[in-house]
Amino acid sequence: MTPVRVGIVGAGNISTQYLKNLTTYPDVQVVAIGDLDQERAAAQAEAYGVPTSGGADAVLANPDVDLVVNLTIPAVHVAVSEQAITAGKDVWTEKPLGMDRSSARAMLDLASAQGRRVGCAPDTVLGPGFQTALRHIHAGDIGTPTSGLAIFQTPGPDLWHPSPEFLFARGGGPVLDIGPYYFTALVLGLGPVTKVIAGGGKARTRRLVHQGPKAGTTFPVEAPTTANALLFHESGATSVAVMSFDSPQVRVAVLEFTGSEAQVIAADPNRFDGTVTLARAGADPVETVIEAEGIGRGIGVVDMVRSAMAGQTSRASGELAFHVLDVMLAIEESIESGREVEVSSRPPAIEALPAGWSPLQA
Repeated sequence: MTPVRVGIVGAGNISTQYLKNLTTYPDVQVVAIGDLDQERAAAQAEAYGVPTSGGADAVLANPDVDLVVNLTIPAVHVAVSEQAITAGKDVWTEKPLGMDRSSARAMLDLASAQGRRVGCAPDTVLGPGFQTALRHIHAGDIGTPTSGLAIFQTPGPDLWHPSPEFLFARGGGPVLDIGPYYFTALVLGLGPVTKVIAGGGKARTRRLVHQGPKAGTTFPVEAPTTANALLFHESGATSVAVMSFDSPQVRVAVLEFTGSEAQVIAADPNRFDGTVTLARAGADPVETVIEAEGIGRGIGVVDMVRSAMAGQTSRASGELAFHVLDVMLAIEESIESGREVEVSSRPPAIEALPAGWSPLQA
């Protein structure tokens, strides 16, 4: 088949990971990159052999682009995605899908009306690390899934990030910034969420920048920086998620699924590789070390392309991302109100990738 022509909007730090991978996957061809900082876009284009660069219109108005990879800041994810859809292009967007339900829903409805596809990060859940754990669940190796556990605790990115303000603004915080990795995994493993109840809040209303030229300055905190959530899944299972930017102790990458017969301990959902452990009562745990050579951010784009060719729903679809957004906003609303919040959206059922799936072969 002819490779699908990809254009990237946003030439920031994460674009390096996407460019490194997408320029090596035979199903796609990166033909343009655009950014408000056109010099930065030109530098990335030169580094990775991309023929066209410029502002956002170098991608969005480019007739040679079939699929737009939206790597802009969360506040404009929906707006840029809508521009791409209106221009007749499919979209892969970084997480979260949007900042609120109404605009994200309108964008997905526009895509459906235009016959365009929308996919959304994280595609780490498509990596062989998490997919190995998911295949254990789908194969019945843990019996009937009954519960899940996700933990991400750190002191916060203000300790190391030179400009951390956006990570604490509305649409940031551990729930919307880090949560997509964990909540997407919980939904894939245990099914859609029907309601949540959560507690938490902000340890401090202002934070201090510790590194870089802004060191010593403070900024306001808008998003909850601690969230302890109980999720009720449609399957009857429940899961607990602990998300914090307020913890002196660093405890991350905890992702477990327990069933009636066994437990599977997944790899870090923010990575593509790692160790997957299958544990049974009274038996030695079985560990599988998963490698992901050549597999990284961008494999969700490949799955979109292959799913479109096969007439199937993409695994990291916009509808899955909308459900995860719905769950995350419900958690924040529950923290604010102190009440249980229902989750009305339902994503399509998604099968695990077959063992040995690779983006490296067309």
